[in-house]
Amino acid sequence: MTDEQPDLAAAYDLASPDQSRRLYAQWAASYDDSFATKESYHLPFQTAQAFVAAGGHGPVLDAGAGTGLCGQALSDLGISPLEATDISPEMLAQAAQKDIYRDLIEADLLQGIPVPPGSYRGVVSSGTFTHGHIGPEALPALLRVGAHGAQYALSINAKFYHKSGFASAFTRLIDGGWISDFTLLEVPIYGEAARDEHRGDKAFIALFKKA
Repeated sequence: MTDEQPDLAAAYDLASPDQSRRLYAQWAASYDDSFATKESYHLPFQTAQAFVAAGGHGPVLDAGAGTGLCGQALSDLGISPLEATDISPEMLAQAAQKDIYRDLIEADLLQGIPVPPGSYRGVVSSGTFTHGHIGPEALPALLRVGAHGAQYALSINAKFYHKSGFASAFTRLIDGGWISDFTLLEVPIYGEAARDEHRGDKAFIALFKKA
């Protein structure tokens, strides 16, 4: 990692959990202003809206919470209690400043989340399932922590969805009776003010319930 300001290109180029920790340690303090606000990053709000529209309620785990943008949107929509997990302690420290989470859990989703099974009635994730980050291999860890009937709202970069095998992963979960009420929404990731080369990118929001 260099001393240059982290950006989306660097995030999409990550290749390991350790690289993720280093990049987000550098980016945490400026992330909301230098990226989310500057690039009109709407995906966290859209993920929160989709969760609420699907009937989701707390307690909710915000997985890959980052600085808490999706959690803030959920809180503004009246959802509580909220807990956050992320691989980066520095990002979680920024999330803590929003004063919306009752607990902050540092964890690598690929290694599991250190809470009892069935702890949450809802699980959301915005911006974690994308290039350079995590693929469908993390879905079992998220299913483990949801109670039966828990509502899920997971945003997945649309190009990454097709590239990383999410369609077949969800088909296996549906056919195996692990999830139900599966719906896939397509939404723009950024607003009109975005100027990054990825400004036209789309995401899917996967909505489903744990069976």
